[in-house]
Amino acid sequence: MSNLQRFSDKVVIVTGSAQGIGRGVALQLAAEGAQLVLADLSDYVQDVLAEVKALGAEAITVQADLESFAGAQTVVTKAIQHFGRVDVLINNVGGAIWMKPFQEFSEQEIIKEVNRSLFPTLWCCRAVLPTMIQQQAGVIVNVSSIATRGINRIPYSAAKGGVNALTASLAFEHAKDGIRVNAIATGGTEAPPRKVPRNSSPLSQNEKDWMQQVVDQTIDRTFMGRYGSIEEQVKAIVFVASDDASYITGSVIPVGGGDQG
Repeated sequence: MSNLQRFSDKVVIVTGSAQGIGRGVALQLAAEGAQLVLADLSDYVQDVLAEVKALGAEAITVQADLESFAGAQTVVTKAIQHFGRVDVLINNVGGAIWMKPFQEFSEQEIIKEVNRSLFPTLWCCRAVLPTMIQQQAGVIVNVSSIATRGINRIPYSAAKGGVNALTASLAFEHAKDGIRVNAIATGGTEAPPRKVPRNSSPLSQNEKDWMQQVVDQTIDRTFMGRYGSIEEQVKAIVFVASDDASYITGSVIPVGGGDQG
């Protein structure tokens, strides 16, 4: 953890904060003095609340379905009710549910992928925008992916391409309001097994083979020949969320060991 206090007196919403990169971001922000709103659908977010409070952070949790605008609005409303403002929004909900060739996806599976990996970011940006415009200040960091050029997850790739376009356009539209918007395009990241699996169904042999193709492609395209760590993703996300990145906006920054996505 850093000894920096870049987020003293700043209110930060972290979505998808119950596990993985979102949890890592929350812990780093807590160590740097942030006041936190931890948003997730899972009860495991309560465990992260205890962890950030142990680091001395003031924090609340909001359990909401961010695939709906109502859920996103609930998170922002509770943040303002409790803290009075929102300085930073970090959108971390998303992730491929299935990995297989595009022709193997059903209509409903495609819809579910886009609902998971585009709409939570879209809705949360829309929900937080009025308060950031009123403040004439704010920072949004969207967690994207280098998988916009990847195999066996076309609907996810399309959703993250949407996140990238949203990032650039929103930054352009609202720079005049003092709002910075960037995306971190994460590469393959080593992480513990998910507490809440994206796909709870047992994998067939074909599905295992298709997933291995994704792993092989990820490592092959990465200059460093390895997956990154959660900490390596967290440091990049927290940097662009901080005032250290005050002249960076509208950018999609790949953190993929050389893979530009």
